[in-house]
Amino acid sequence: MDLLLILLVGIIGILIFLLLKKERVFGIKEENKIENKTLKNEVVTDNKENIYKLFNYIPEAIIILNKSKEILFSNSSAQKRFEISENNNINSYLRNPDLIKAIEDAFIGKNPKDLEIEVKNRAMQRMNITIYFDSNNLFFNEPNCLLFIRDLTEFYKFQELKSDFVANVSHELRTPLQSIKMGLETFENNVIEYVIKTHEKILNKHQIQIQFKKVNDFKIIGDNDKLIEIFTNLIDNAIKYSEKNKKIAISGKKENNLNIVSVTDEGVGIPKEYLHRVTERFFTVDPSKSRSVGGTGLGLAIVKHLVSQHRGEMNITSVENKGTTIELKFNSL
Repeated sequence: MDLLLILLVGIIGILIFLLLKKERVFGIKEENKIENKTLKNEVVTDNKENIYKLFNYIPEAIIILNKSKEILFSNSSAQKRFEISENNNINSYLRNPDLIKAIEDAFIGKNPKDLEIEVKNRAMQRMNITIYFDSNNLFFNEPNCLLFIRDLTEFYKFQELKSDFVANVSHELRTPLQSIKMGLETFENNVIEYVIKTHEKILNKHQIQIQFKKVNDFKIIGDNDKLIEIFTNLIDNAIKYSEKNKKIAISGKKENNLNIVSVTDEGVGIPKEYLHRVTERFFTVDPSKSRSVGGTGLGLAIVKHLVSQHRGEMNITSVENKGTTIELKFNSL
C-alpha cells in the first residue's frame, strides 16, 4: 500500500477517535445537554476543518463527493490539477464511465476498487483512483465518498519514451536476419539455462521451481542478447504472477520445419476477454496487481516484437486462476 494511502487511513482513524472521545465527554451531564451539544458540534467542525487542512498537504489529489456526485471538498492539489469548483458535478472534471460506475457502486454498498483510467482534459491524462466510501459520515453530515487520485501521466510518458527508444533502435535492425552476422544459438545450453540461472535468487525467494525439458539438436538462427531478453521477460512474468510453491515448465519440441518453445506457469491467468490485448504496450489486466509486483505492461509487447524480428510467431493460451502458456515458434535451422 502506498505511504500516502497509509497516511490517509491514519488521518481517518484519528478523526474517528476524536469523534468517539468527544461523544463520551459531552454525553456525561444531562443538565448541560443543549450547551454540550452545541459545543460538541463546534469541536467536531473544528476537527473536520483540521482534517481538510491536512489533506491540503498531501500532493495527491483528494476529492469528496455526495451521492449526487457533487463535489463537497477538494484539496489544493485537486484544485490546481483540475481547476475544481465545489458543488459542481465530478463529470465536469473526470468524465469516465468506469469511474462513474465505481462511484455509484460504492454508494450502494459494493466494494470500491482501484481504477486506472484515461481522461482527456487539456491533454490526455492517466491516473490511478482509489475510492473510499465514508459510511460513518466522518467528513460531512451525509453519505459521501472520497477519491484518492494519483497522476500516472508522467510515469507513462517516461515508459513510452523508453519503449519508443527500443522500437527505434529495433527498427535499425529490421534488415533480414540472414544478412546480419548472428550467432547460432542452442536453446538448451546457451539461452534458457543462462536465464534460469540469473533468476535463481528470486525463484528461491518465491519458492518457485522451474522444470526445463531439453530437446537435442534444437537450434535456430538468432541474436544472443535478444533471445536472452525474450526468455528473461517470459520468466519474469511467470514469477511475478505466480504464488509461492508453484511451478514453471519450459519445454521444446520439433514440428515439421518449426522449433517450438513453451513457457507454462501456474499463475493467476488471463481472462479470455483480455487475451488479445496483453501484448499491447502498457496494457495490464489488473493495474494494482501489476504495480505491486513491479509490472509495466511492456514485457509481452517486447517479447512479441523480438520474436517477430526473428521471423517467429507467438501464441498465448490461458485459464484464469490456473495459469498461462506462451508458445514461441521459430523456423528450424
